Amino acid sequence: MTQTTSNSDQKTKSNKFKFILGGMLIVGSILGIVKYIHGKHHIETDDAQIESNISPIIARVGGYVATIKVKDNQFVKKGDTLIVIDNSDYLLKVQQAEAALEAAKSGFEASKSTYQSTTANTASAEASVLNVNAQIEAAKVRVWRANQDFDRYKNLIQDNTITQQQFEQASAEKQSAEKYLQVLHEQKNVALKQVTAIKSSSEATHQQSLVSNAVVKQREADLAAALLNLSYTIITAPTDGQVSKINAQIGQLLQPGQALFSVIADHSVWVVANFKETQVERMKEGLDVEVNADAFPGKHFKAILNSIAPTTGAKFSLLPPDNASGNFVKIVQRIPVKITFVDEDTAQLKLLRAGMNVTVDVHID
Repeated sequence: MTQTTSNSDQKTKSNKFKFILGGMLIVGSILGIVKYIHGKHHIETDDAQIESNISPIIARVGGYVATIKVKDNQFVKKGDTLIVIDNSDYLLKVQQAEAALEAAKSGFEASKSTYQSTTANTASAEASVLNVNAQIEAAKVRVWRANQDFDRYKNLIQDNTITQQQFEQASAEKQSAEKYLQVLHEQKNVALKQVTAIKSSSEATHQQSLVSNAVVKQREADLAAALLNLSYTIITAPTDGQVSKINAQIGQLLQPGQALFSVIADHSVWVVANFKETQVERMKEGLDVEVNADAFPGKHFKAILNSIAPTTGAKFSLLPPDNASGNFVKIVQRIPVKITFVDEDTAQLKLLRAGMNVTVDVHID
């Protein structure tokens, strides 16, 4: 009786074991089939993070911090004042630049007036030369006529047709006309020398005027630079967003190019997922993606595959792996893929922070 009972228990245990084993095989097979079917239409990875536009706030000019208008983690709008640098030195530089510009303009006006005066003198001297030329032509006619009268009277005096007085008058007229012509030629030479000298002076004043004009433009550029540097003493938000930890204190001396903090752009988040190089074969732009954030279990964000990086993530590292060499173990590389959200609920997207870990599921057609 006891042996029969023992055999019955063993059969019962054997049947239970077979039932459990059969159930496990069935469940495993179902899970395997589901996993296989899912893998045919989905590609997943948990090597992904939230990214965002981060605008660094950098001091463009040096100086002491006068005022800090924001606090850590504060939301700001584009153009809001963040930090004010003491502008006393920059105001003085603006005043110096304005004074230098006024002096340069005065110098330019003086050289311009001198040039205009020398230009007028040049025109007057050239007019004098033309006038002397006209007088010379008239004097040449007078000399020709005086020579004709003298030659005629010279023949007549030999025949005693005219008096000695008439002959002497013709001779005097001839000498006077020739002397006058000579004087006119001398005046012309003097006038030409004056024109040359005035033109040389005019050219010099013109060059001086050009130099003065260039100085004015330089002083205008100096003033513009001074005003620009003055404007840099007020540091404003480059975009809407949230301020990070502020690394500045009132009274601190800032250096040009010094990073103070950052502004994380509002509503500008996306995902960078690093897929294995063996997974990207079936990927293409525009595929639907489901994003699950570790910080919000059960919350699903709709997204699309935006683009695939042209290089692996390790390509630009300091010591990129060289898989072509036989001296190294071949490592499967990761390809960064950019994924953008399509959720219209911006309030939900505000929950996401740059650097959060997420899991992405790409739906393959």
